Amino acid sequence: MTEIVSISLENEMDLVLAHKRSMKVAEKLGLTVATQTTFATAVSEVARAVIEYTDNGTLAIGIEQNKTRYVLKANVTFNSEIKLTSGDEGFYYAQKLVPEFELTGQNGAYIIDMKLGLPRSLKLDAVKISILKKFFQEEQPLNPYEEIKRRNSHLHKLTAEQEEELRRTKLIDEKKTEFISIASHELKTPLTVLKAFTQMAKTTKEPVSDRLKGILNKIDLQSTKLNSLVQQLLDISRAENGNLQYNLKQVKLNSFIIEQLAVMQSIMPNHTINSTLGDDADVMIDTLRMEQVFSNLLGNAAKYSNINTDIEVGSVLDSEGYITISIKDQGIGMSADTMTSIFDKFYRAEDVSKTHAGLGMGLYITSKIVTDHGGKIWVESEEHKGSTFHFSLPSCCIV
Repeated sequence: MTEIVSISLENEMDLVLAHKRSMKVAEKLGLTVATQTTFATAVSEVARAVIEYTDNGTLAIGIEQNKTRYVLKANVTFNSEIKLTSGDEGFYYAQKLVPEFELTGQNGAYIIDMKLGLPRSLKLDAVKISILKKFFQEEQPLNPYEEIKRRNSHLHKLTAEQEEELRRTKLIDEKKTEFISIASHELKTPLTVLKAFTQMAKTTKEPVSDRLKGILNKIDLQSTKLNSLVQQLLDISRAENGNLQYNLKQVKLNSFIIEQLAVMQSIMPNHTINSTLGDDADVMIDTLRMEQVFSNLLGNAAKYSNINTDIEVGSVLDSEGYITISIKDQGIGMSADTMTSIFDKFYRAEDVSKTHAGLGMGLYITSKIVTDHGGKIWVESEEHKGSTFHFSLPSCCIV
């Protein structure tokens, strides 16, 4: 059946719509006034009976091709705990008005089909039916009630689509997290073995040529990078499952920052790291996890900046006991759109993904670690003018 009109049957107001829409469809088809009235009355009687038993009925009116002839069809579906038969009053009367009437039901789900053969003189075809359907799609509501129904129906449809999209997204995300977890664990063991054998080869007392030493160093470096990526994947999996573990201990923040900057400066010899630290404070942190935060933020600052540029690190202790650490670079910066998504899992700006390698995991993990420590993380940036990442941590004086 090609559906022309659909109406939900919820209350008595819908009887008016059912009658008027049935009349209008029959009229647009070119049927006589008597036939229009007969068909609309049959539809109304069935709708009235359905509304007496339930508020979940649906009426669909359309055109169906039956061999070489077209028929005007009204289809009503509804659920009811009451067992119904064709002998019920409304249904019985409707059967007297239309040539074909069929009621089927199973387990409380009912379907009623009413059919009226259309004269061949109407010369219906697919094009005319399509025009008829378009007419009713574009027609204005008959009254304010129908306008409200249409709006509610549109909203319900949008809500259903959004819920389905969320369900699919959640399912895909769960599958992705499961794959990441399995793949990361499978990769970790051979990587550990590879790195161990590389270290053994580098420290052997047997003669090794300079060329071979260079190759071993490259293998060791790439193994370290790959091991870091695998660790990030594992962290994402743990974060998603709520299993990111922390071993908190009290430390002096300024001493910890200075130590991290010294380590990172040796790793990034092509950049100068300058620091301006404010008042010191004790903080409760997992030092290994917080090392990840500094490594990710300082590593990104160098990655997206030209060589021989400065990276500025500062800290401020506010009156409420929170320390804000800022890392400022002179790099490529980012757009407003990018800033809204920069801490999302696997997010990478389209222009950056073409020029810089990465999986979009570092900042997601960084934000997770910071928030799990009771802090916040945010960014200020302007394209071609650099970025400043800020994150806050509560000091031990906060109760």
